[in-house]
Amino acid sequence: MADIKQRGVKRIVCLGDTVGYGPNPRECLDLVLENCEWMLMGNHDYAVLYEPTNFNVGAETASFWTRRQFELEPDREQRAKRWNFLGSLQIRHTLMEGVICVHGSPRRPINEYIFADDVATAPTKMQALFDRLDRGCFVGHTHVQGVFTNEPDFYTPGELGGKYVFRPDEEKFIINVGSVGQPRDRDPRSGYGIVHEDHVEFVRIEYDIQAVIDKVSQIDDLNDFFGQRLLEGR
Repeated sequence: MADIKQRGVKRIVCLGDTVGYGPNPRECLDLVLENCEWMLMGNHDYAVLYEPTNFNVGAETASFWTRRQFELEPDREQRAKRWNFLGSLQIRHTLMEGVICVHGSPRRPINEYIFADDVATAPTKMQALFDRLDRGCFVGHTHVQGVFTNEPDFYTPGELGGKYVFRPDEEKFIINVGSVGQPRDRDPRSGYGIVHEDHVEFVRIEYDIQAVIDKVSQIDDLNDFFGQRLLEGR
């Protein structure tokens, strides 16, 4: 939040999964409530609100633990505020003309992953996704920053020099802005994206990973792996 503030960003939005793995779900959701213009429903938000679907044991246990943290809030008004917020989340939002935001994919907004390998191993899938777009889409589900184009191809921020310039008359795009809390591209730094009028800028910043690891290790229902993986960005 401090990095965003010093960059002069005017609007903040969240593409989902604010809760699910971390040791401070209530505080994280409150930060979104206080600072974001809107937030979308992610698969982990859905799991906490309704039920975990196709989760491994660790992720399922973490979802139930997270749900209990909201239920144990002693302030009735604050408890209701958080639940009502989660219950009102949309699954897609229009960011600008021809460009939508979802958590997963344009086809299955909450749960479908779009992996870099899909451009080579699942071209039919990629074609189906781009067929649903007028211009472009922002996602976050895989926690890996990068840009898919309808060539099809995938480009990392490093290959793009840290930014992607919009070419609305030439190609469609699906942009993954990465993950603030659990990046999975082998870069442990927190990641997010800044949308400018003509391009998207990819940002990475260091944070106190050990503090999160220590918190996770003190909670029996959170697998220690959720903390340790942060050291390697996976």
